[in-house]
Formats: sequence, structure tokens, C-alpha cells
Amino acid sequence: MRSSRFLGGRSGADADAEIGLTVYDVAKDLRRDVAAVRLPMPLDGAAEAEGSRDRLLAQLDEHLLPRMAELSSPAIVVVAGSTGAGKSTLYNSLLGEEISAAGVLRPTTREPVLAFNPADADVIAEGPVTELSRVVHHEGVPRGTALLDAPDLDSFVQENRSTAQQLLEAADLWLFVTTASRYGDALPWQALARATERGASVAMVLNRVPREDLVTIRGDLMSRLRAHGMVDTPLFVVPDVGPHEGLLEDKPVAQVKRWLTMLAGPERSRAVVVRTLKGSLNALPGWVTSLADAVEAQAAAATTLRRTVEAEVPAARGLARDAVGAGVVAGAAVEARWRELSGTARIDRLKFRGDHVRSTRRAGRIRSAGLDLLREDIRQAAEHTLTASGARVADRLRAVLDGPAAPPGGAAVLPDADDRATDREQAVPATVSAWADEADRRVADVLGAEPSRPVTAAARAFGERGLATLLLAAAAGSDDARRLLDRVLGDVLDDQVDALRDDLADRAAAVVDREVDAVLEGLDSPHLADDAASPLRLRLAELRRLT
Repeated sequence: MRSSRFLGGRSGADADAEIGLTVYDVAKDLRRDVAAVRLPMPLDGAAEAEGSRDRLLAQLDEHLLPRMAELSSPAIVVVAGSTGAGKSTLYNSLLGEEISAAGVLRPTTREPVLAFNPADADVIAEGPVTELSRVVHHEGVPRGTALLDAPDLDSFVQENRSTAQQLLEAADLWLFVTTASRYGDALPWQALARATERGASVAMVLNRVPREDLVTIRGDLMSRLRAHGMVDTPLFVVPDVGPHEGLLEDKPVAQVKRWLTMLAGPERSRAVVVRTLKGSLNALPGWVTSLADAVEAQAAAATTLRRTVEAEVPAARGLARDAVGAGVVAGAAVEARWRELSGTARIDRLKFRGDHVRSTRRAGRIRSAGLDLLREDIRQAAEHTLTASGARVADRLRAVLDGPAAPPGGAAVLPDADDRATDREQAVPATVSAWADEADRRVADVLGAEPSRPVTAAARAFGERGLATLLLAAAAGSDDARRLLDRVLGDVLDDQVDALRDDLADRAAAVVDREVDAVLEGLDSPHLADDAASPLRLRLAELRRLT
């Protein structure tokens, strides 16, 4: 591997410098970029990718970064296993003293215990392991190593299980303890697979093996190790010594002690540290690649969803504008109000003198007051039309994003339907009020620009606000209002009618746009950008160059 060539053949100081000054910086940047990853869309595999991200962060936080920051710290050998495997008894026996609680009460290891030689006190690095453990100075630990007794991996206490996993991530070497009766369980192999995945160095202790079955069980376990690609894993067999209390005799654990002694000394333990670092570093590109792929899958899904949503916009806007253009606003309620006002306020019963309408100011005030009722009907009808346009596109978007043929992740970006209905009902009245105000402004502009007798007379006959209401009614599609304006003013307001109708059509299209924007906001995230995976790809390139 390039990592071996990169570090192999160098002195300890050279390796320290190479790892500590170069790979450490890349790992720090990687940790920052991995922590920033979010997978907001519930795509297939996203949950697994999030779990992988969390494990990668744990690997960086618990092992790689602390270890690379202090390579001279003793190699941490974690004694791990399932409940009742006898690991605490083995741990104590290796030290020759009752250091960690052992017995039939479960769980026995409630508090992790970290033991290291007093001569290593000046180089032991503070970090996750020392923070989580009871630290013990013990002459029985070979120099250059630190022996850690971890809680049971399958403890019924959740906190213990979490601590055990955290300590395993922090270790330089796993000494995994299982028994003749339980080595075939799923737990040992799941734990060993995790170790292999992150490139950890592993040794295995097969405990409590009946002497008559020792050869058979050892051969079967060796076959299983080979099948899992762990051909170089040291395997130590501890025979079953029957019921006992306290420490094991020296002979059953002698081979494990010799092996630990072989790791002793700064340079030899450094080899273990560097080997595990190499394995961990070589495992990182695969993890980062998978995570980057998941981020890119999110971005690709978001792009598909944006295109799906945007494809609905032209038709939705067209329907909204067409409804206004077809005069839908001036429906039955407006027509009924017009007939009523024709009788009560005599709005269309006029006398003319030459080219202008004749009216007293009193009659004009009566017509204007009656037209206020018409204005309210027009306002309500316009609100209904625009609200319906918004609701129609919202329903359409829900169908294309949450229906049988919806793209992956579509349902996740849909806003709450009730919230959208509330927002729509609150926003549309202001939109329609602004449209009505626009009619008032236009009439005021006409009266100011053309103070001719017909215009002045029309303002007297209907009032300025009443004239604006007639303009609104005509723009909304009332033929009666359009004819009345033509009778009173000829073509003076024709352009204003068309412009005001277009203005309402624009506002209807804007209601559609707000519904679309409410969906697109769910996709407007830097985590869903096309280049969201770029930082990870950059770190990946750096890792491949350095490892």
C-alpha cells in the first residue's frame, strides 16, 4: 500500500513527523467536513449513511486525531467481549491483581479501567479513554502499552454498551474475548467486522475451552477467521479450568502475557500504533467515498424534484391568469349585486347632456355608497379566485411529489397542507386590497390628467371611489360595468380596464409562485447543492495522496 511505502523504513521520529504534521492536518479538515454533512432527504440508504458518518466521526474523535496528536503515548489494548466471557477475570490475571471487578453479578464492569506502567506516566495522553476510565498505575503492565478493561458489548445497560463501543473506537489494538460456547454468536463477528472495517489491529482470546474439545473448537474458529479475511489475527486459547474464584493461574494466561510483553517498549508498541493508524487511514477513503456518494445522491434527488416542481409552473400560472382573463371574478355574486344596485342605487339609470352625464352630488353619493357594496363583493370574489388558484397548484404539487410516480424524497419537501392553507388565506386578502388600491390610483391619475367635462361629470355622478369600483368590476369581467363606463366616458378608461385585469392576472400568477416557492424552499439548502460533496471529494483526494 502507499501508506506502507509512505511510512515504512523510516525512524520513529520520521514517522511521527509524517503522520503528525501532514495526515493529522488532513484528518482535522476531514473531521470538520464530515461533521458538516447533513442528509435531509429520506432516500434509500440515507439512514445507513448517517450511521456511517457518525461512526466516522467517532473514529476520528476517539482514535485517529487523539492518537496522531500524541504518537508517543502507550498503545491502548482494549480487552472487550460479551457478557460472561470472563474478560475481567482475564484482565486481572494478566496484571496479577484484582484491579477490575469480576464475578457472577452482571454487569461486572460498570466502570472502564485503564492500567499503564508508572514509567509511562509522563507520556500518557489525555483523551477520550482517560476521561471515561478509572486510571491505574500498575507495574504489571508492560511499558509502552496501556491495558483497558471495557464494559460488556451486549450489556443490558445502554450506557455501558455505548461506552464499550466508544472505547473500542479509541483503541490501538483489540483483544477480543469470547468463549467456547459463544464464539459462534453474532455479536463477536459483528464486533470483529467493525474492527476490520476501520482497519484496527485485532487479537482474539477463546476462553473456557474444554480440553477434550480444544483442537476441534480451535480449528473451527480458525476457519471462521479465515472466512472473514482475518488470517493474521493472533488467537489465544485459554482452557476451561472449572469453577473458581479470583485470578487464573499463570499457565492458562501465559501465552497472552508473552504476547503483551512482545509489544512492550516504545519502539515496538509504536509499531502497533502505526500499524493500526495505517489500517484506519486506509479504511477512511472507503467511508468517505460512501458518504460523498450519499451526499451526491441527495443533490441529484433535489435536482430532480426541482425540475418536477418547475415543470408544473407554466401550466399553473396559465390557469391562474386564464381564470382572471375569462372574467371568473365577476361571477354570480357580483352580477346579483349589480342587479340589486340597479334598482336601489340606480347606478345605471343616468341622464346625459351632450357628451357628459348629468347628476346631482346627492345622487352621486348614493351611487358611490351602493358601489361600496359591489366593491366588497368584487374583493371577496377576487380573493376566492386567487385562493382557488393557489390551492389548485398546491394540490397538483402534492400529487406529483407524493403520488405513485413521485420522485424519491418528494413527500419530504412538501410543506404542511394546513399551514399552506393558512398562509394563503392570510396573504391573498392583502394582495386583493393592493389591487383595489391600484384601481383608486389609476382613476385619480385619469382625473388629474384629463380634467375634461365628461370626466368631471362622471366623478360627480359616481364619486371618485365609485368610479374606481366600476373600473374594478369591468376588470373583473363585468360586462354591465364595462358598458356603463363606455356610456359615461367612452374609451377613456378602456386601457385602464385592460391594465387592471392584467394586474390581477399577475397577482394570481404570483399566488401560484408562492405555492411553488414554499415547496422549493424545502430544497433550498446548502446540503442539497450540486457541489455539496465537493469538500468530501477534496479530502478524499488528499487522503489518497497521503496514504
